Amino acid sequence: MAQLGFLGLGIMGYPMARHLVKSGHEVALWSNTGSKVKELAKEGKATACATPKEVAERADYIFYCVGDSAMARAIATGSGGLIEGVRKNAVIADCSTIAPSVSKEIGAAFAAKGANFLDAPCTGSKPGAEGGTLTFMIGGDNVAWERARPYFEIMGKVFYYCGAAGQGLQAKLTQNLILANIMQAFAEGMVLATKGGIAPELMLDILNNSAAKSGLISYKAPYILERNFQTNFATKWMAKDVGLALESAKSMDVPLPATALTEQMLRAAIASGFGEEDFCSTIRVLEDWAGVVVRK
Repeated sequence: MAQLGFLGLGIMGYPMARHLVKSGHEVALWSNTGSKVKELAKEGKATACATPKEVAERADYIFYCVGDSAMARAIATGSGGLIEGVRKNAVIADCSTIAPSVSKEIGAAFAAKGANFLDAPCTGSKPGAEGGTLTFMIGGDNVAWERARPYFEIMGKVFYYCGAAGQGLQAKLTQNLILANIMQAFAEGMVLATKGGIAPELMLDILNNSAAKSGLISYKAPYILERNFQTNFATKWMAKDVGLALESAKSMDVPLPATALTEQMLRAAIASGFGEEDFCSTIRVLEDWAGVVVRK
């Protein structure tokens, strides 16, 4: 039986942590929302902790999933953070999507304490987290990754070791950049087709039987046509990730013209009040401009 830790019980983190708790291992839990911690702790050999430091004192393998770079820095190296209680040779895995530069900074701090740090962002949204079928992209020491792998396998099914520190995040930002651009192209096309008199169901069927077919669109389109924008991956978090991709590109002098426009459309969706909704809700900005609604 391993001693594990998990921090951050949001849309993704709660079901991820729940799989660890249900697996029979000892799990130390922490989240900003204490009620979630107490609720989950009842489901197995789990301990509700008052601080990230307390989690670190109780665990050899620690995972966390939070919203952004500032949150990651706070729980990892801030006051009362993991670094204050981390065990020597422990493995800490950040499953969030944050800036690669911040991740490397956090990793260096843990290395100075004799601990191992992995950037391990995941994809699969809420259904993948609930089903234990997430895909992880890992950066950091390969030996540390192999040590932690059995516990990752409780939460996910597909794993890509991408290389040195920060490389997992670089892969994840690239993936989300492409997802966001595909969604923007789909929104523009569907609004154009609908305005031009093509039934959305017909247009979707054409797309699904052509070279324009996309797994993302096949999954998201039914939600759009049903006007169901419940959150699987929030617009505000996609905007954050696309912004991080643009920052990374700027640091390497890589032009991303289409992505820059997509980020502005995500910002427009947030300004329109759709930030907490699923990122497929960005189509509503274009619908409003064009005076049409893409629905069944």
